[in-house]
Parts: sequence; structure tokens; C-alpha cells
Amino acid sequence: MKTVSIGIIGIGNIGSAHAVALRDGRVEGARLAAICDIDPNKQTWARENLPDVAVYENHRDFFNHSGVDAVILSVPHYFHPPYAMEGFAHGMHVLSEKPAGVAVSAVKEMMEAAKASGKVFGIMWNQRTDPMYQEVRRMVQEGELGKPLRLMWQTTRWYRTQEYYDSGTWRATWDGEGGGVLMNQAPHQLDLMQWIFGVPTAVRAECAMGKYHDIEVEDEATLFCRFENGATGIFHTTTGEEHGVNRLEIFGTTGRLTAEGRTLTVYRKNGKQTTVETKEFETSGGQHVGILNNFAAAIRDGSPLLAPGYEGLAEVEICNAAYLSVHSGKEEAIPTDTKRFDALLRDLRASSKGKGKTTQEAPDGIYKKRWSNL
Repeated sequence: MKTVSIGIIGIGNIGSAHAVALRDGRVEGARLAAICDIDPNKQTWARENLPDVAVYENHRDFFNHSGVDAVILSVPHYFHPPYAMEGFAHGMHVLSEKPAGVAVSAVKEMMEAAKASGKVFGIMWNQRTDPMYQEVRRMVQEGELGKPLRLMWQTTRWYRTQEYYDSGTWRATWDGEGGGVLMNQAPHQLDLMQWIFGVPTAVRAECAMGKYHDIEVEDEATLFCRFENGATGIFHTTTGEEHGVNRLEIFGTTGRLTAEGRTLTVYRKNGKQTTVETKEFETSGGQHVGILNNFAAAIRDGSPLLAPGYEGLAEVEICNAAYLSVHSGKEEAIPTDTKRFDALLRDLRASSKGKGKTTQEAPDGIYKKRWSNL
């Protein structure tokens, strides 16, 4: 069976880690053939650490000359849709880092290009590989808690220092990143929320801009969500709490569960009695390398994707509705009003102050939560 040749655009923290995973043979049936980055320092790192891998200085040369079967996009968020569409146009399979994009309108355009191309289209929802969240999803979908009525997710283990935000000109600006904690860190839990519980039909949001850091976007957000079956959800996240938690609670008509750390606790009603079951999960699944292997297998033999790129849309819908709600002061419906959001985003980008001198984030090829206390 043919080995899948893969290229990576963007060799920062996460892109370099993907590159090293491919280099070290941790992705079955795939090899790293090319990388692209506009930063000369990252090009140098690639030449020193990725032998026999072609290095490109701009995305146009990469798409026109690399000849790879597939491309991984590890670039700032605004570039995900246009680079994905260019990849499809050049006959490449595409795996995008999260989020799928900043605006629903751009993500939908990317999805149309993906469908027309017939190529494999994935997104790096690496936390879908976690067996604990897979079990939570199974329980909810198979009705083990009865009718789902309420969800609460407190995900504050995304602590970031000011140094982190100063590590790139694009970070934590409306023009460079398109948002803050909802757009960069918490998309993982927003995706898991809709994957497990369904996509909300409406969102009311409160966001604090630069509450803990010198940034222009939100570093704290609280979302009140409504779902089609009448259930409600509260989602809270921040990058400002140094000793945060990640706690999910779901309540249904016949039971309740909590998932925190590596422990899943399930409470079930049995007449007047309540039974309690605790499950411990030793690992968090394949994570990034798991998604890379799944993506390569989908290309080689048609294996089903755990995280299809098309499923990146729901999380962007939630983010867009949240930002609209912050500025309207009202609950916003999902699907979102793309014209209103695109107009809001244009205004936010036009007023973005950008950054002056920043520190440079050197690639190290290691999967880890950098700039964090974890």
C-alpha cells in the first residue's frame, strides 16, 4: 500500500510537534515530505531537524511544487479556509488545526470546496480520541441518563502567561487571531460539548476582554446555551486561573454524570435508590498522534474519520453566536446570521491595535501545554 506523503504549513509549536511525530515514524503509512514557513528561523530549525524534507518559504511554492498527497495546516486561524481550499484545488487531502476558521461564512466556503474535491478532510479535534469523553458521548447518545436536561462545563485549565500572548504578532488580536480563549483554547471543549450533547440552538454570552492579560480579546467567557430538546447548558472558560479545573457535569431524567481529571462518576436512579459507579481512565487516548494516524488511514484505505473537517463548523457557529451576543447584549440564534457576524468581524479587525515587538516562539517538536502551569 502506498505511503502517504504529507506536508505541513506552519512550523510553530504544534506544527513542529506534528513534524517530529511524522519524522519519528509515529504515524503509520505516512512520511513527512515537505514543510513551509515564512519565518527564516523556523526554516533553519526544519533544515537542521527534519532531514530529507523539502523546505518552502511561502505557501504558493509549497502548493505548486511540493507534490505531496496531503497537507496539515498549522497556521493562524484566518488562513485555515483559504489554504485548505488551495490544497483541495491542488488535489491534496487536508487536515486543519482547530478552529476550522474564524467566520462561519468562510468555513462554509471551505466545506463546499472540500465536497467538490472528493478529498479527505479532517480537523485536529484531538480530544475526541479520549476514551473518557467517548464513553460520555456513548452514554448520552444511548440514553443511559434518560432525556438530557442540563450540561455544565467549567474548563479553566487553559492558564496562559503574558509571555505566551507576547510570543507572536497574531496572538490575542482581532485582526490576527479573530478572538481569544473561545477561538484558541476552548474550541476543544466546545467541540466536545456539541459532539456529546448536540449543537445549541441559541447562545447568550458574557466575555471579559483583557481581564487577566494585556490583550484586546477575551480571556474569560461564560456561555448560556439552549438546546433543541429544551435542555440548557452553561459553559465557562478562562486563561486567567493558574490552578484551573476541567469539570463536565450532565444531568438527565434518570441519571447524572461528572467527568473530571481521569475519573467518570455516574449516578443512576433506581426507584428510590441511587447507585453510584466510578470509572477510572488511565490514558487520554491517542490525542494529536491518534488523529494523525486516523487521517493517514482514511487516505490509505477509507477508514472513517474520528474528526471530519465538516464537523468543525458547529464550534465556529457557537463562537460566532457568542461574539454576536456580547455585542448585541441579547441571546443569538444558531445557525448564526453570517452577514451580521461578518460585519462585526470587519469592525473588530479595523479597530484592532495589533502589536509592536514580540518575542518569537521557537519550535521544539514536543506536544505539551506550553506557557502553562501544567
